[in-house]
Amino acid sequence: MVALDHPAPVSAPADGPETRMTGRMRIVLVVLLLAQFMLAVDFSILNVALPVIGQGLGFTLGGLQWIATAFALAAAGFTLLFGRVADLIGRRRLFLGGMALLGVSSLAGGLATGPEVLMAARVAQGLATAAVTPAGLSLLTASFPEGPLRAKALGLNGALMSAGFTTGAILGGVLTDLLSWRWAFLVNVPVALAVLLVAPAVLKESRPAVRPRLDVPGAITVTGGLLALVYGLTATGERGWADPLALTALAVGAALLVAFVLVERRAASPLVPVHVLKRRTVVWGNLAGLVAFVTETSLVFLMTLYLQDVLGFSPLAAGLSFGVLGAGTVLGGVGASRFIGRFGARAALVSGGLLQALATLALLGLGDDRGSLALLLTATFAGGVGNMLAIVGFMVTATSGIPEGEQGMATGLATMTQQIGITMGTPVMSAVVVSTPLLLDGIGRAVLVNAAIVAVGAVLSGVFLRRT
Repeated sequence: MVALDHPAPVSAPADGPETRMTGRMRIVLVVLLLAQFMLAVDFSILNVALPVIGQGLGFTLGGLQWIATAFALAAAGFTLLFGRVADLIGRRRLFLGGMALLGVSSLAGGLATGPEVLMAARVAQGLATAAVTPAGLSLLTASFPEGPLRAKALGLNGALMSAGFTTGAILGGVLTDLLSWRWAFLVNVPVALAVLLVAPAVLKESRPAVRPRLDVPGAITVTGGLLALVYGLTATGERGWADPLALTALAVGAALLVAFVLVERRAASPLVPVHVLKRRTVVWGNLAGLVAFVTETSLVFLMTLYLQDVLGFSPLAAGLSFGVLGAGTVLGGVGASRFIGRFGARAALVSGGLLQALATLALLGLGDDRGSLALLLTATFAGGVGNMLAIVGFMVTATSGIPEGEQGMATGLATMTQQIGITMGTPVMSAVVVSTPLLLDGIGRAVLVNAAIVAVGAVLSGVFLRRT
């Protein structure tokens, strides 16, 4: 097993090729980070604009949430499949195809004149995200050798990805207020075009010399299971955990995912080889990543409720308040590679999780007046640092020691973990919030649950990822 707590010493000098990026590596990094940042922005950029979109295109109140749900279903449901497809047909080819689809679908969404076109554009954006995210991440891990360079690249990727979620909320408010909600779509078009113009010249194609057959039964069961699971989680956030349709979807999703594991045991060319699922670093690394995404994205939801419904902030002012959280995630991402180089990925998972848990616990001191804003900003900044340290630790852990030909699959698993975590957190915390009659009390209870989940995840990561 790969040792995660004490990395092997680097035999080359500090200025050797193992620790210094070449000019080509920097260009590759910029192209891939720009694409990942744009995808992260897309997750949150429409949240503030939803009421305006509903009025402009004639969405019903119940139909508005499907603008976000359609994107999440496609993005989470197909990410593992596309991660494996990237290994089979070529990561660069899938990356470029996904970027082209993202540009076209964003243009269609920006020009939409009715709900049907906009919903189709959101589904296409989700599919593009499911293709580009694992393909881009596997290109990143394949372009940088295991060790300091890969840790640095993954740290910057994680920092910009997390900052993209925050930027999306701010940018969505600014564009909607100053221009039009359509620019929340159209802003993607020039970025996608720029990536498509530069990427073919700097990204090298990678795929196995002998292409195995695609595991169709595995693809059907895992994609169906993830679609049902994401739909069920979204439905619980809208209609509660007692809703029969939501519970049925969750049960179907769980059954299909169990069937997927059984299918993979017998498949000649499995979508996810069983030996990979037996790796402690893959299993516990992804579980730690799930905890990191579930808790931090749902904490943003909780603090949005607090800022708008308790303190009376406008959507734009609430979005701007998360700029401090974004600064914390950038700092955590930039410093993560140095931390991992000195202490190891396991230490990053544990230390980052514990810092995030303590910062989240401090939010129990929030009151019903604006004097609590200083506490909120300080705690979310520290929590952002800890969360990003844990996320980079998860990415390094979950992709280390995997053969180059299976990097697309490994990063597909990691991306699936990310998408499920983003989708799962909000409905879980919503259920906790509504368990008490007073909103502030409900937020406090959810904050406590959130901190407990992070702390337990950090402790379990330390126990099960110990050096062997």
